[in-house]
Amino acid sequence: MSEEVTAEILMTHILDLAAEGKRMDGRGPDEYRAVSVEPGFVATADGSALARVGNTTVLAGIKLEPGKPFPDTPNAGVLTTNAELIPLSSPTFEPGPPQPGAIEVSRVVDRAIRAADTLDLTRLVVTPGEKTWVCYVDMHVLDHAGNLIDAASLAALTALSHATVPAKRFEVGDADYPLEVQHYPVECTFVRLGDTIVVDPTFEEEQAAQGRLTVATDENGRIVAMQKGLVGAFSPDDVKEVVRRALVHGDRLRAIAKGGPR
Repeated sequence: MSEEVTAEILMTHILDLAAEGKRMDGRGPDEYRAVSVEPGFVATADGSALARVGNTTVLAGIKLEPGKPFPDTPNAGVLTTNAELIPLSSPTFEPGPPQPGAIEVSRVVDRAIRAADTLDLTRLVVTPGEKTWVCYVDMHVLDHAGNLIDAASLAALTALSHATVPAKRFEVGDADYPLEVQHYPVECTFVRLGDTIVVDPTFEEEQAAQGRLTVATDENGRIVAMQKGLVGAFSPDDVKEVVRRALVHGDRLRAIAKGGPR
């Protein structure tokens, strides 16, 4: 039996299960896989975290270095977010220039961080127009078992929440101090499987999906960002229901990201 036929049979099975409110791993449509984060995973980083959503594993690292602010924003620090899809994490990833999937993950996570004002970039400025902290958020996918965006978002938020500004190292202060995080955006991803919308899709469910919707919420119940992916549509009622579910899941995921010693 060819790989194409096997894949088609699997997708049909996934859609048939979804029509009955079931999933291959036994979860319900609105149930996440096991979620965990481990802050401080990389001792040499200024902040780091390993996030797991089921078997999907993403490592995020924070690096803060002195640099110059952009000419058009002399009173603001610099934030740059990057995602790397390591080939060993999935046979679908290839070495070389950034793939569209990596660009999408980095942009979606970056959008949530910026839209929620997670960091007050003005507080990163050392000398207006001359010197500021540049905050690098690097995310490395170690194992791709579906739903990369949510895992990357959790890893990045946890790493930022436990990061330290190395002022003493670069002689711009007498002591290091915690990076101030003022808001906590969390992203929740849903896919359509026939007439059923499920949260936290596995890799196989993503292959069978007819549309993906990611909703980012903060601790104040604000919808700070939203991203539509894959081919397929969501009705206005679908979007309202997804937002309602994202708010509920967001509170629990946020508590996980904020937990642990600083």
